[in-house]
Amino acid sequence: MVDIADQAPFGGMNVHKSGRRRQSYASQTSGSVRASLSTAGLRATQLRAQSSAHSIRSAAESETDVSEIHSPTPRRHFLITESHQWLKASQLSPSSSRPTSPLSAASTTSPTLRSSTPRRARRDPALSFSSLLERDSSGFASQRKLTLAAVKSKADDDGDRSAGRRWIKWMHRNRMRDRVLLCSITSALWIKYCVGLGGYSGAGTPPLFGDYEAQRHWMEITTHLPIRQWYTYNLHYWGLDYPPLTAYHSLLCGLIGSAINPSWFALDESRGIETPESKLFMRSTVLISDLLVYVPALVFFVRTWHSNRSKRTQCLALLSLLLQPSLILIDSGHFQYNSVMLGFTLLALDFFSQGQDELGAICFVASLAFKQMALYYAPAIGAYLLSRCLSLGPKRGTQLFTRIAVTTVASFLFAFIPFLPPFAPFTGILDPISRIFPFSRGLFEDKVANFWCASNVVFKWRLWFSPPLLIKLSAALTALGFLPSAANLIMAGWKTMPHSSNMAQMPEVKSGKKQEEAISTPTLPILPWAMLTSSMSFFLFSFQVHEKTILLPLLPLNLLLSGAPDNSFTFEWGVLTNNVAVFSMWPLLKKDGLGIPYIALTFFWNYIIGYNPFRRSARSNILRYLSLLVYAAMLFVHAAELVVSPPHRYPDLFPVLNVLISTPIFVVTWLWSVRRSTEVAWGVYGMGRR
Repeated sequence: MVDIADQAPFGGMNVHKSGRRRQSYASQTSGSVRASLSTAGLRATQLRAQSSAHSIRSAAESETDVSEIHSPTPRRHFLITESHQWLKASQLSPSSSRPTSPLSAASTTSPTLRSSTPRRARRDPALSFSSLLERDSSGFASQRKLTLAAVKSKADDDGDRSAGRRWIKWMHRNRMRDRVLLCSITSALWIKYCVGLGGYSGAGTPPLFGDYEAQRHWMEITTHLPIRQWYTYNLHYWGLDYPPLTAYHSLLCGLIGSAINPSWFALDESRGIETPESKLFMRSTVLISDLLVYVPALVFFVRTWHSNRSKRTQCLALLSLLLQPSLILIDSGHFQYNSVMLGFTLLALDFFSQGQDELGAICFVASLAFKQMALYYAPAIGAYLLSRCLSLGPKRGTQLFTRIAVTTVASFLFAFIPFLPPFAPFTGILDPISRIFPFSRGLFEDKVANFWCASNVVFKWRLWFSPPLLIKLSAALTALGFLPSAANLIMAGWKTMPHSSNMAQMPEVKSGKKQEEAISTPTLPILPWAMLTSSMSFFLFSFQVHEKTILLPLLPLNLLLSGAPDNSFTFEWGVLTNNVAVFSMWPLLKKDGLGIPYIALTFFWNYIIGYNPFRRSARSNILRYLSLLVYAAMLFVHAAELVVSPPHRYPDLFPVLNVLISTPIFVVTWLWSVRRSTEVAWGVYGMGRR
């Protein structure tokens, strides 16, 4: 503040001066004080603006309107693995070890006069959802006077681009933050229910119908037949071809449905049944299974992998994962139970992040025992567990490896025990195995956007190579595809292995606790990237791939997307890949009569996360132009399909164009994941002790 004794004009002032003189003195003094405070406030704002340019997204969305609450010992977030964010040091706040929030300079009208006591929460006078679409003009007006242009632009983008973020902030401002989780889950379930009111696979198309009838038929045979006949009964009519956990799930659903109405699952007499009541029951089994497995896994994920981020960021990540359009269209529309398999895989990741590797191994075995497509993740998860054992050192690593091996084998035996002696002959295990791996079906079915189908346009693989040779070739290419990420995980575990001289310096663990609980998981940030590489290599190069299996690469991609800033390459490319993935399934969705949900869900999800490739932007880069080119090609194919009939010579013209547009994007995603897993692994090497 300004010291009165240092003011020369007022040095000999008498206390009995006139009121006018005193008023002049007071006005000059207060004017000097305000000028000093304004200068200091502007300088503090500039410092915050410079710091916010390099800050982490999580701090940008603090729950409080008055001040940021910082942790004194920051932890690197598992999903924030951009090189400029965690391989390099960020600029720190003057009062905290965490990076300054990009919005901290704009959070109050006067940044330099922050109150020491928390301000009372204010309720929005217009308590309506229409207010979500309106800007807080008064806040922005005061913000323009104190903030830099870059900070104001950042605040405008963050406040307006994402409808999901605006809704979450509105809920928090109006003292309803505790209801965000319930509203998000309820909204997602309601959307899935509405999608289920539309078409599904094989609706009204006898004699085989489609996937809906396949799932219903499995409930029928598991309810009425002994276990020994599940995988051998009438294989020409939707024979069971999924692992035993799917059969047990079908048995449970069939028993419940038979108790309600036995005619829904009468053996051989209920084939093709499509009554409104039976369809309602079947749709409800998808929603309940999703609610019991997949939704808790997502909530667990945002609470563990996003634990050091704000509640708003966690809610937005959960909302984007719940409303992912591809999974909703396939499970609630086409009709399948992929969310159960993906939920078990996600639970495995959640337990891995907590250091509970045995529970994670059990969950991943459950995923494999539900659907064999979970093998797409097996190289990455196996390499991660091996790297985890290596990072613990010889003694502790061997103990963990033994426990994981015993747990995994015991879990598989428990899942297949009805097909093993003494419950079945030694050859009984061959029945499910031969059905689970159908090598006799061919290289690919329909038009799937992978390497084999795309290249088959110019080179007819099945004419030049025999099926056994194609199996070996596809296996070799698939292995080459996931080998880099698996090698990165194993190398990271080896590099972070403690020296024998350092083993004695490691902290002692209290009795009754596992020794590895005191050890961090340094290779965990590589795992999502490795899973993306592994699953995408399987999708592109493996044998017998369906359009629906793009859901497996989308799981790790969306997990990474949920933790990425909306101005990062990961966000932009992740959203592009998601939209192209939905587009790649269009021939299947069109056949099922899901055109309206396809359009509505795709636009709604992009609106929720705040993505619009056609919005004007000051930034121009190659990715933006590439995205516009891809979306223009997709719109062209859809428009041409509406107005033009394919020629008789090329009846699959539009599905082939779909494949030729989608496959390059998936190939680039695979190459990008290889590069990013290598970069993240290199960052982990720098943390090692070797």
